[in-house]
Amino acid sequence: MQPAAFTTVLDGRDFLEGPRWHAGRLWVSDFFRHEVLAQGAGGRFEVIARIAQQPSGLGWLGDGRLLVVSMLDQVLMRQEPDGSLVVHADLAGLAQGPCNDMVVDERGRAYVGSFGFDLVGGAPLATSSLVLVEPDGRARQVAHGLFFPNGSVVTPDGGTLLVCETFGNRVSAFDLRSDGTLGARRDWAVFAPVPAGRAMEEVLPQLRVAPDGAALDAEGCLWLADAVGRRLLRVREGGAILDEIPTGEMQVFACALGGPERRTLFACVAPDSLPQARQGAGESAVWSVDVTVPGAGVA
Repeated sequence: MQPAAFTTVLDGRDFLEGPRWHAGRLWVSDFFRHEVLAQGAGGRFEVIARIAQQPSGLGWLGDGRLLVVSMLDQVLMRQEPDGSLVVHADLAGLAQGPCNDMVVDERGRAYVGSFGFDLVGGAPLATSSLVLVEPDGRARQVAHGLFFPNGSVVTPDGGTLLVCETFGNRVSAFDLRSDGTLGARRDWAVFAPVPAGRAMEEVLPQLRVAPDGAALDAEGCLWLADAVGRRLLRVREGGAILDEIPTGEMQVFACALGGPERRTLFACVAPDSLPQARQGAGESAVWSVDVTVPGAGVA
């Protein structure tokens, strides 16, 4: 049941992820229907692109062309003005396991995460790298040793990249250099120690917060989708939790701040993230709730 605080924006989908507010409307990916959707006139959603190998993170080049992470074949796709899709960057050999969420900065540089291991197949937890893709498609690793790098944001001054580590109990920060490379990782928020052990049945009980998708606000706080806690959290640098919005029986996997004043928090929810349960079930949705502090930065 949907908690009273929320309004349904989109429902009846399989697994929604990667919400973005861009050009005055909400965009989102549906993993298992292989579609990228955008909200059009009257609030209805239209299919913008179809990605055969499971779309995830979304972003845009400086000229407005859409970038889409194609998870399973480790490719970053680009949509041309005529609607056709081409390979923007082949990330095989740079990503570890399926590719995941990303953020694209104002210069068109994409920072793409990957799982690091076969999560669905039950493999033990392994760390992963963050891949930088230049606007011309050149790609290289720029950070290592991350525990499932997921939702990421760039601060309004373009100087800092924040990366959620879903299985690391933390959000990490990196200084963004002028050439797109990153400084050393530092803690931005720590909720508990990095889990001991590598078997997922050992790791999951140690997660106090599993930060998945994220959105930055104008006070420098992050809204986080807690993928194990069924809640949205507003977190200050250092890890203090300032606000909590429970999502009831639904797990929440991503969020974005948008709307005319960027004071609407959009959340992607589903009963779980298991492919065998989500494919064809039509139980995923986007919910929204109004917040006080508007969004900021690139997400």
